[in-house]
Parts: sequence; structure tokens; C-alpha cells
Amino acid sequence: MPADLAAAAAIAAAANNDSFASFNVTPFEWLAFIALVTALLLTDLLVLHRRPHIIPVREAAIETSVWVAIGLAFGLLVLTWHGGQAAGEYWTGYLLELSLSVDNVFVWAVILTFFIVPPQYQFRVLFWGVFGALVLRAGFIFAGVALIERFSVVLYVFGAILLWSAWKIAGHDENDAVDLENSRTLAVVRRFIPSTTQYDGQKLFTRQNGKRLATPLFAVLVLVESTDVVFAVDSVPAVLAVAREQFIVFSSNAFAILGLRSMYFLLAGVKDRFRYLNVGLGIILASVGIKMLLSDFVHLPAALSLGIIVVVLTGAISLSLAADRRDARTSGAD
Repeated sequence: MPADLAAAAAIAAAANNDSFASFNVTPFEWLAFIALVTALLLTDLLVLHRRPHIIPVREAAIETSVWVAIGLAFGLLVLTWHGGQAAGEYWTGYLLELSLSVDNVFVWAVILTFFIVPPQYQFRVLFWGVFGALVLRAGFIFAGVALIERFSVVLYVFGAILLWSAWKIAGHDENDAVDLENSRTLAVVRRFIPSTTQYDGQKLFTRQNGKRLATPLFAVLVLVESTDVVFAVDSVPAVLAVAREQFIVFSSNAFAILGLRSMYFLLAGVKDRFRYLNVGLGIILASVGIKMLLSDFVHLPAALSLGIIVVVLTGAISLSLAADRRDARTSGAD
């Protein structure tokens, strides 16, 4: 009986995986992709942001547009390389990850404000935060794909996580403050890492009276990384609902994460204008959660998931801006 159940599970998992794009990626191709991501990171760090400076909204908007263009253009390479289904899954995964990352950006804003990080030093700590996020996401993604291929029941676990996350995000009150003062992560850093309350430029560590101490930027970096672990619990299963090929899942995550720094400088100060964004993100998560739960019975095409993401995001942003304008008129009339 156990052997029959295992065989049935393996057959179901195999049938489910056949509904998604699948192809072999050689070690050389993986290395080429990692080299591309590394080159983009180094160009951003050593060329565009070699000297610390305050990033104005216009510069952030231009950089965000360039990162989005690069992310979408990579989908054209996937299209040429492996066809329409693979490209559709990549673009869906990319836009899904990009939209879910907006919440992450707003939490970064809370962390940087709490520590009163000088604006000219914010880019550098977020750079290392993004670098760490890429490494963490790679581990989450490869582990998640391996679990799905080995245990089909994991699909239902991930689907349930997505539905719970959808309810949590949609019902989240933006007026609820993030209590960093009572953060366990921050408490561990303060207890075990000798630290100073003084900044020393962009340095994570400094020396005072012959002692090596962590600056507040180190605590900021640890908190940024810990928040990414929390958000990965939502975003990685979400992308696995629309794609199973490891290369598609990781590359879509990587290009979305690469643009988060510029997105932070663009959106951090205007989060109050997107009052319905959390509801939109909740609907998106719920849709991919349902897709994952039904994947053993019916395969919903990537184009449908992509359409849902675009329509819901556009609707949430449009309704938010309309409500903001209505409130402004009402306030002006008073």
C-alpha cells in the first residue's frame, strides 16, 4: 500500500510538472547568467553609485525604468531561447515578484527611518541587502522545486500558505506601526554584536578605542535580510505556482530583486497614496494560491495569470490615486 501511494504521488507530480515549461540549463549557461547579474550589480555599485549621494526622485524613476526594461527584455531572450510558454512563465513570475516586493520596500522605509540612516548612505546598505536576498532566494527556490518534485503534497502546503498570506496582506492596516524596538532580530544583534550608535560613513564596522564595533548600518542590514526571509515565504511559493523550471523561477526573482533599490527611493515617500495596493496584492496571492491548489486537476495558462496580475495591479493603483484625488478635493473644499 505505501508503495502504491508513493507511485501515485510520483505520477501526479510528473503529470503536473509536464504542464509547465521544462528545459535543460547547462553549467556554462548558469555561469553566464550569474556573470550577467554580477556585472549589473557591480556596474550599479562601482559606476553609477561610486560616490555616496542623496538619490532624487527623478534619478530613482529613471533607474527603476531601466531595471524594469532589463527585466522585461530578458524575457525576450527566454522567448528566443525556449519559446512562448517559457517566456510567459518568466514574465508572469517577474511581474508577480515585482508587485509583491512593493510591500518589502515599504518595510525598508520603516527600518531606515527608525535608525535615522543618512540618505546618502542608504543605497550602500540596500545594495548589500539585495546581494544577500539573491543568495537567500536561490536557496529557497532550489529547495522549493526539489520538495515539489519529490512530494506532491507540498503543492497543497504552499497553496495554503499563499491563501493565508493573501488574507493577511489584504487585511493589513497601513496605520499599524512596525515595532522595531521590540524586534527579536534587533535584540539578538544588540546582545551578541558589540555595537556603536554612531555612523562612520558607509561602513558596517568601525574602530573606537581600539575595539571593532558594528555601526547602526550593520543592524539595518541584518533587519533588511530578515525581512526578506519573511517575504520569501510568500513570494517563492507564489512564483512556483506559475513556473517550475528552476532557471525561470530564479531569473525572474533575480531581475525583480535587482530593481528594488531604485524602487525604494521612488516609492518610499508615497506609500500612503496607494491605499488599495494591499488589497490588490491579496487578490493576486489568492489567485496564484488557488492556481497551485488546483494544479493537479487543471492547468491555468501563464497568460491568464499574467493578465490577472496586470489587471489587478492597474485597478488597485488607479483606484488608490482616484481616492487620493477625491480626498484632496474634499479637503480643499473644507
